Amino acid sequence: MEIFGFGAGTVQVGDDGAVEQVVHPDGRQVLLEDDGGVHDTLHAWGKGFVITDRGSHRFDHPAMLRWRQTGIDLLYQLGELELRVGRRFGEQWTETYELRNTGAEPVEVGSIAISTPYRDIYRSSRESLTGAVHAHVWTGGADAWVWAVPMDGSGPGLGLQLKEGELWAYSVESREPGTSSNIRGHLYLHVTDHARSPHAMGGQPSITLAPGASYRWTWQLSWYDDLPGFHADRQPLIGADRLAAEVGEMILLTGAGPSEVTSDEPGVVHVEATDGQRTARIAVLFHQPLREIAERRVRFILDKQRRPELEDSRRYAFVPYDNDSGLTVLSGAWRDYSDARERIGMALLLQEVRDRGWGDRPELDEALAGYAQFVREHVVDEDGTVQDDSIHKGHVRLYNFPWFARFLIGQGDLAGAARILDQYYERGGSQFLAFDLGPILSELATRLDEPDAGRMRDHLVQHARTFIEYGDELPPHEVNYEQSMVAPLLELLVAAYRIAPAEIDGAELTRRLPWLTAFAADQPDVRLRHVSIRHWDGYWFGRLRLWGDVFPHYWSVLSAAVYAAWPRELVDEPQAAWLDAAGEAILRSNLVNFQADGSATCAFVYPSCVNGQPAYVADPLANDQDWALVYALRLG
Repeated sequence: MEIFGFGAGTVQVGDDGAVEQVVHPDGRQVLLEDDGGVHDTLHAWGKGFVITDRGSHRFDHPAMLRWRQTGIDLLYQLGELELRVGRRFGEQWTETYELRNTGAEPVEVGSIAISTPYRDIYRSSRESLTGAVHAHVWTGGADAWVWAVPMDGSGPGLGLQLKEGELWAYSVESREPGTSSNIRGHLYLHVTDHARSPHAMGGQPSITLAPGASYRWTWQLSWYDDLPGFHADRQPLIGADRLAAEVGEMILLTGAGPSEVTSDEPGVVHVEATDGQRTARIAVLFHQPLREIAERRVRFILDKQRRPELEDSRRYAFVPYDNDSGLTVLSGAWRDYSDARERIGMALLLQEVRDRGWGDRPELDEALAGYAQFVREHVVDEDGTVQDDSIHKGHVRLYNFPWFARFLIGQGDLAGAARILDQYYERGGSQFLAFDLGPILSELATRLDEPDAGRMRDHLVQHARTFIEYGDELPPHEVNYEQSMVAPLLELLVAAYRIAPAEIDGAELTRRLPWLTAFAADQPDVRLRHVSIRHWDGYWFGRLRLWGDVFPHYWSVLSAAVYAAWPRELVDEPQAAWLDAAGEAILRSNLVNFQADGSATCAFVYPSCVNGQPAYVADPLANDQDWALVYALRLG
C-alpha cells in the first residue's frame, strides 16, 4: 500500500493499484472499509466492469502497474479492449480512464462502470454524524459531478467533477435484505449503462469503438469548504432558474443550449445542451395546478383504493393499489401494505381537499365519516392506543400515533387526539421521533382547555429537552439514522422554541440544521434538487421490492416543513431565501409521482440498475405517497 497526499487529506492506494481509502482532513474515512461486512476489495475504488457486444468483463488486478512519485498508471485487458488508468495526487486528485479497441472489428460498448464506494452508511447517529458521508451524485453527461459531504454538514466536502468525456448514469450494487436499510451500497459511475437500462436518466448512449479507436474521460477531485464553493469551480454547459413549473409556464435556461423550455403536457422534460464536442442534460417538471392534482388524486382514491367488497367498516379504509392489475393489495404479514399505518395519508388528503371547499363535499364527508368509523372500530382504542392495523392487534408502532391524532383533529375530536398523544408518551414516546409531533402538540396546546392544554405543552417541551440532552446520540429507529429522524427532531425543537423560547436555546436548533441540509444537494434534476437521500422505501412499500435510491421520496417533505417553520430570527437573509427556495423545490419535486388520471407511484427507484436489475422506474404500486400532497397543501 502507498499513501499519497491529497490536499489536506490522504489517499491510500493498494498493491493492486485501486484506491483503498480516502482520509478526510478531519481524519474520518470517506470510503467504505473492508470490515467483513458489505465491502471488500472486489468493490474498491477504480474497479468495475464493461459490457460489450463481444463479451463482458469485470476488471480487478491490472495486467500492468507502474508506480510514479505522484501516482500510478494501470492497464487492464478486457478481451479485445484495454483500459488504461492514470491516477495523480497532490492538491487535486485526477483520474483519467481510456478504453481502447485493440481488435480488428468494431466493438459496441453497452456499459462501462467504475466503483466509487463512498462511506454512505448508518451504523448509529453518532457514527454517521462523525464518521460517514452523504454522496450526492449527478450524471448529467459532460456536467457530471459528485459531492461527498460529512453527514454533520461540516466542511470540507469532497467534490468530483468531470473534466473530459461524459457520465450518463450511476448504479448500485450490494443491496440485499441482509444489509437492510442501513447502508446505501456500492455506487458505480457509468459512461453509459445502455446495455442494461437504455431509458435511464433520459436515455443512455451506445458507444461504438472502431478498431484502434478509444473513449477517454477524466475527473478531478478536490476538497471544498462547501457546496457553493464546489460549484464556483465548475462551468456547466446548462442550467435553469428553476426545475418545476405549471404546464404552459416558462423555465429559463442558461448555458450553451436553448434559452427557455415549456410544455403544455404534464411530465418530466429532459433538456440538452452541447458545446459541439460534449453534451449535458438537465431534467425539469411541468405539472398541473395543485388543486387539479389533488382533486384528481382524491377521485382516484375514492374509486380505486377502498375495499367495497367487505361488509364491515373496513370497506372505508384506504389501501394500496396495483396500477398494473387494477387490484387493491392485501397486506397479510407485510405490514407496509396494511389498511392503516402510512395509508392514513389518503384520509388526511381528503380532509385537506374538503377543508378548502374543493371536490364533492357530500361525498368527501361520507367517505371521511366512514373512515372515522373504521378508525374507531379497528385502529384506535378508547384509551387512545393506536393498533398497527385492523389485523395486527396488540402491536404498537409509535409512528402511527400522531398521524391518527392529526386525523381526529381534522374531524373535530380534540379530546380523542389528546388521548392518543397521552398514550404515545405513556408508551415511551419521549424517546422516539414520530412525525408531526411538534405542530400537533402546539395546536392542541392552543385549542384545548386547561389542564389538557398545559399537559400538551409539557409533553412538547420535555420531549425537546430530552433530545437536546441526547446530543448526537439519537436512539435508533426503524433505521439507525436517517433524514426522517433529523427532520422530526428539528420540527419538535422548532415547535418547543416557539411555545417556550425562554426554555429552549435557539443555538440548539442552529447546531442541528446542517444535519438535515446535508442529506440533500442541488443537482439539476427535479427529482433530486434539495431532495434527501432515501434508499430503501422501494423495497418496503413497493411491489417491485427494489432497494436503491428513491427520488423523490415523499418523506422529503418533512424537510420542507422544517424549512417553512424555521425561526427567521435564527438565520440571515440569504439563509432565509435558501430555506424558502429549497422548501418549494422539495414540494414541487414530489408532484412528479402523480399522473394526470389521478394514479400515483409510491417509489421511483432512480439508479439505472440495482444489483444488476434495471431500474430508473416508477413502482406500479400506489401506496403511501399521498403525504406529499398533504404537505404541499398545508405548506402552500
